[in-house]
Amino acid sequence: MAVPGALAGLLSGPHPLALVPLALTTASSAVTDTIASGLSTGTLNLQLNAGAIAPEVAVLIALIACLLVDLAGEKAATRWVPPLCYGGLGSALVLLALQWNGPLEPSFLGSFLADNLAIAFRSVVAASTLVTLLLSWRYVERSGTPVGEYAAILLAATLGAMFLCGSTDLISIFISLETLSVSSYLLSGYMKRDARSSEAALKYLLVGSAAAAVFLYGASLLYGLSGGSTSLEAIAVALKTAASPITALSLVFVLATVAFKIAAVPFHQWTPDVYEGSPTPVVAFLSVGSKAAGFALALRLLVGCFESFDAQWKFLFTVLAVLSMVLGNIVALAQTSMKRMLAYSSIGQAGFVMIGLVCGTEDGFASMVVYMAAYLFMNLGAFACIILFSLRTGSDRIADYAGLYQKDPLITLGLSLCLLSLGGIPPMLGFFAKIYLFFAGWADKQYLLVVVGLITSVVSIYYYISVIKMMVVKEPQEASDAVKAYPEISWNLSGMQSLRAALVGCVFVTAVGGILSSPLFEWASSTVAGTPILQQAIAVAGALPLG
Repeated sequence: MAVPGALAGLLSGPHPLALVPLALTTASSAVTDTIASGLSTGTLNLQLNAGAIAPEVAVLIALIACLLVDLAGEKAATRWVPPLCYGGLGSALVLLALQWNGPLEPSFLGSFLADNLAIAFRSVVAASTLVTLLLSWRYVERSGTPVGEYAAILLAATLGAMFLCGSTDLISIFISLETLSVSSYLLSGYMKRDARSSEAALKYLLVGSAAAAVFLYGASLLYGLSGGSTSLEAIAVALKTAASPITALSLVFVLATVAFKIAAVPFHQWTPDVYEGSPTPVVAFLSVGSKAAGFALALRLLVGCFESFDAQWKFLFTVLAVLSMVLGNIVALAQTSMKRMLAYSSIGQAGFVMIGLVCGTEDGFASMVVYMAAYLFMNLGAFACIILFSLRTGSDRIADYAGLYQKDPLITLGLSLCLLSLGGIPPMLGFFAKIYLFFAGWADKQYLLVVVGLITSVVSIYYYISVIKMMVVKEPQEASDAVKAYPEISWNLSGMQSLRAALVGCVFVTAVGGILSSPLFEWASSTVAGTPILQQAIAVAGALPLG
C-alpha cells in the first residue's frame, strides 16, 4: 500500500514531538527579538500607554489595601477601610478629570482606549461605587459580615465595569465582563445567613453564566469572520464585506449579552429576584454602575462594530426598548416590595435610555450620557432612603411606609423628590434628562419610541406617586405598624453620618440639578465630540438620505 508523499516525508523525518522544543525555541527567540526591537526603538512604552488606566490603578491599590487591612482584624478594618476606599475612588475621579479631552492613544496594544466616552462612563461607575460605599457601612456592620471583604469585592466589580467602558478588544471585553459579573455574584450572595440572598446569587450565577457562554460563542464567530483578529476596529472593517447568516447570528448573540447586562426585556428575568434578595447597597450599585457599563459596551460593540448592520440592530433595539418600557412600568404597578418595584422601574428606565441609542445622532448619544448621570443621583438617592428605612424598621414593604412623614421627615422628603425625578416631574433633574431623550427621538423621527416613552412615563408617575401618597396622605391612625413602632432617630451610630451625607447629596443634586443642568448638557456634548466611533456613526447617519 502506497504511503502519501507528505505523510512519508513526515515519517521519514524527525519525530513530531522532537519538533516541539525547536518550535518553542523559535517562538521564544522571535518574541525576545520583538521585545528587544521594541525596547530599542522606544515604541513599547508608547504601545502600552499605561497611563490611560491610572484611574483603575488607583482603585486597584485601594482594593489591595482593603484586603491587607482586613487581615489585621475587623476592628482595624472598620476604622481604615472607609478612608482607603474614599481615597482610591476620589483619586480615580480626579485622574479621570485630568484625562478629559486628552490625546486619543490606544493602550495595551490596542485593547483599551481612554476616549471621552470611556471617561464619562467610567466616572459614572466610580461615582456610583463611592455613593454605594457611603450607603453601605452601617448596613454591612448590622449584618455582621466583614467590612474589608465587602469593600474589596465591590471595588473589584468597579474595576471590571471601568475596564469594560474602554475595552476595544474581544479578549479585554470578556475579561472585564467576567470580572464585573463574578464580583456581582459574590455581592448578591454576600449575606450568607439570608436564604433569599443565596437564592438571588444562584439565580444570577446561572443566568449570567449562560449569558457569558452566549457572548463567547458570538465572539468566536466574530473572530472567524475577521480572519483571526480580536480587535473591534479590525472586526468592523471585516464585517463591512461579510454579510452572511453567520454575521447575523453573531449580532444576535452580542445583542443578547448587552440586553442581559442592561436588563432589557426579555432578558430581564433575573432582575426582580436578584434585586429583592441581594443586600440593598449591592442593588444600588447594580442598578447604576453595572447598567452604565452595559450601555458603554453596547456603544462599543453595536455602534463601533456593526456599522454595516445599522438598520438591523436598531430595529432589534427598538423592539427591546418598547418591550422594556411597557413591561417594566406596567408590572411595577403590582409590586408590594420597594426593591422589586425599583427593579421593574430600572427595566423601564433602560428602555428610555435605549431611545438615545437607537437614534444614533449627536443628541441621541448625548442624551444617553445625560440620563445615566441623572439616574446615578436620583436612583441612589431613592436607595439611600430605602436603606435607612430598612435599618430602622427591617422592612421594605411599600405598605409599611404609610404615615412615615410623622416620624421621619428626611426620608419622606428625600424619597418623594427622587421618585418624582424618576417619574420625570419638573423641575427635577430627571425631567430635563427625559425631555432631552424624547427630543432626540422626535428629531430622529423615532415617533413610536417617543409615544411609548411618554405613555409609560405617565404610568410610572402613578406608581411613584402612590408611594408618596402612602407616606404623606395617611392620617396618624392609619400609619403602619412599622411606623407606629418607629425607633428614635439617632445619627450618632457608626456609619450613619456617611449614609446621611450620601442621602442629602443625592437629593440635593436631584432637586437642584435640573435648574442648573447646563454644565451637564455641555459635558455630554463634549463626550460625544471626543469619541471617534460616535462621530463616525453620526457622519454616516448624516450622509444617509432622510425618510
